[in-house]
Amino acid sequence: MASLFYFSPIISALFLVISCIASNDQTPKPYIVYMGSPLNNSGDSAEIAELTHLQMLSSIIPSEESERISVRHSYHHAYRGFCALLTKEEATLLSGHEEIVSVFPDPILKLHTTRSWNFLGLDESYYSRSSSYHYKHASSYDVIIGVIDTGIWPESPSFDDQYVGKVPSRWKGVCMEGFNFDKSSCNRKLIGARFYNIEDQDSSITKLPNNSTSSTTTIPSKQNGTPRDKAGHGTHTASIAAGAFVPNATYNGLASGIARGGSPFARIATYKACSEGNCQGSAILKAIDDAIKDGVDIISISIGRSFVFQTDFKDDPIAIGAFHAAERGVVVVCSGGNEGPDPYTVTNSAPWIFTVAASTIDRKFQSTVVLGNNVSLKGTGISFNPSGRSKTYPLELGENITFHPSLTSQARYCMPGSLDAKKVAGKIIVCMNDDWSISREIKKLVVQDAEAKGLILIDEQDKSSPFDSGDFPFAEFGKLDGAQILQYINSSQNPMATIFPAKEIRRVKPAPIVADFSSRGPATLTENILKPDITAPGVGILSAMIPNQDEKISSLFGITSGTSMACPHVSGAMAFIKSVHPTWSLSMIKSAIMTTATISNNLRKPLTNTSNLHASPHEIGAGELNPIKALNPGLVFETTMHDYYNFLCYYGYKEKEVRLIVSKKKNFDCPRNASTTKKELISHINYPSISIEKLEQNQGVLRVKRVATNVGSPNATYASSIIGPPGLIVRVFPRKIAFVKGIKKVSFEVSFDGKKALKGYNFGIITWSDGSHKVQMVFAVNVE
Repeated sequence: MASLFYFSPIISALFLVISCIASNDQTPKPYIVYMGSPLNNSGDSAEIAELTHLQMLSSIIPSEESERISVRHSYHHAYRGFCALLTKEEATLLSGHEEIVSVFPDPILKLHTTRSWNFLGLDESYYSRSSSYHYKHASSYDVIIGVIDTGIWPESPSFDDQYVGKVPSRWKGVCMEGFNFDKSSCNRKLIGARFYNIEDQDSSITKLPNNSTSSTTTIPSKQNGTPRDKAGHGTHTASIAAGAFVPNATYNGLASGIARGGSPFARIATYKACSEGNCQGSAILKAIDDAIKDGVDIISISIGRSFVFQTDFKDDPIAIGAFHAAERGVVVVCSGGNEGPDPYTVTNSAPWIFTVAASTIDRKFQSTVVLGNNVSLKGTGISFNPSGRSKTYPLELGENITFHPSLTSQARYCMPGSLDAKKVAGKIIVCMNDDWSISREIKKLVVQDAEAKGLILIDEQDKSSPFDSGDFPFAEFGKLDGAQILQYINSSQNPMATIFPAKEIRRVKPAPIVADFSSRGPATLTENILKPDITAPGVGILSAMIPNQDEKISSLFGITSGTSMACPHVSGAMAFIKSVHPTWSLSMIKSAIMTTATISNNLRKPLTNTSNLHASPHEIGAGELNPIKALNPGLVFETTMHDYYNFLCYYGYKEKEVRLIVSKKKNFDCPRNASTTKKELISHINYPSISIEKLEQNQGVLRVKRVATNVGSPNATYASSIIGPPGLIVRVFPRKIAFVKGIKKVSFEVSFDGKKALKGYNFGIITWSDGSHKVQMVFAVNVE
């Protein structure tokens, strides 16, 4: 009854203003009502929380619309709140109440869609296994990864539980039954499964019964819900993070080898919050709350908004859930988005989120085209030929076979409705791929539906990610090879071509390269936190996939690209490191990964992007993931919850808002120097990298402080060195820091003076070394 008593002032106040919204003609829409942290560490019971939320709704929704008095999702464990249908006026009314942090429309978020682990240096020997892949690691700590995505395909061999032991006793989750999915679908590897989608859920909607305030009734929703993956995205990401060893894995003959996740012996819990492309923010928020309650260690989310629609942190379901997860010792790893290469496109940029960019590995998929003049050109693409024979067909430019002369420019890009299907049939079509609004998948479908025999795309800029066209012949070329194709077509009376199935090319150099699609920093919400944090393999990744009924040949594995694939690489690496260092906090592991990241490619030169320019920290964060080095970082920079609480103050949230948000410290006071919004102070929180949004040339020296924690030798002295841009004066004080027995933490200051620096962002690295460790701290300073 304590919770009901606590909300009684809210309910009483809301009753007084029912008349203000009793009649309006607005269409109710789903809104999330976020109410901050729970009143106690264990949270409210589900029954009390739902009843309280229903009573709040009944106080503001007119009686003639009582059917809207229902809660789609109720949050009551790590944070409080609910999702319900509200009009704009009702939402505004709730948002104005002092006990509510924010009310915002339920957003629709998007999915950010083997050899990679060897490329990262984490080969099979590091798992201390026998030839039968039996786990023999010294640590008995079972790491649990919660994957919030499109569900899972439990029959995949990547989720076999043959070599894992009993389910950890601390696991409190469930295996929800649904369509074509029962409790036997879970096992010792896939230990939990939940689903939430409003459109296809098999859960219940709780509604307030008529003439009652003391009990609830359960209304069944549509009976076709299931944790089963219908899109493949969730299966793919889960297996990248923690898939079991699968020998002889291949995608129709491509990329053959041993498939495995970064932590093959970690447990997986799946939370289906997405359908085939769309993810409801309220469902993601519920999934995070459940995952924390269930007992996961790491939450992996390859989902996010477009950078165009980014909102304040307290209006962002992933940021809200991740903050409260961090309070409970659970880290949330997220993809940074696929809207590169432009700056200011990175998403999921809250400091308590581990934000991941995408890069290539030393493998590419080569698709060869032989022209009728016997010129052979090597492009990229993934396609296979079920018949085993490649045939020669007429070659035609899309812009020359338009449905109507006025559509020439559209036909150049294979836009829907622009091509004459009769002239397309039986030919290989050549189209341009410089219009970002038309995806390669759509171009392929346009010509395939018109019964073409293949597709060749020509790009002005080289693309890093190979397109998978399945059994439809496909190849993609840059502008140089593309020019040869165009010249041949224009100079030949009867141009012909043959597209051969793709081949895997290994040990490609240089690698890694920043993926062209990977979203870039700086972060728009605050440039005083460097984002993305890290980069990881996200191009041409082989992993588990759902069977494709539309293909003539179906495979249990697939090859995909995106920061969606990079994210679970980091989740799996964190689980691997946690299994070796079970006493390390996940903030320490995050720091270890960042400060040991690789900053050179396999040519021992600085990492580059697809334009062959040096990659900046706004593209790669601290560098490329290196899980083996992260096992022994020497020093870590642990970002505490107090740092995050101060961040909220510096960002501009009022102290009473912060007190609602934080748990355990309801009497929390913002620092005195944060009485007004001072975003520049964000640079001072103990983050493993440094970012300064604005350093004026004439403002003098700006200093930031960091605290290093020794996790290496108990007696060690570290000396600093600096690699920075010309003109920017960077100093570290003291230049050496010493750890002796009993001293685990030492602080130091870094000063920046931009009076001689070039304007714009200046990047560099501070390295601490004791002779055996190199601890790298990347910095980004914007000089104005």
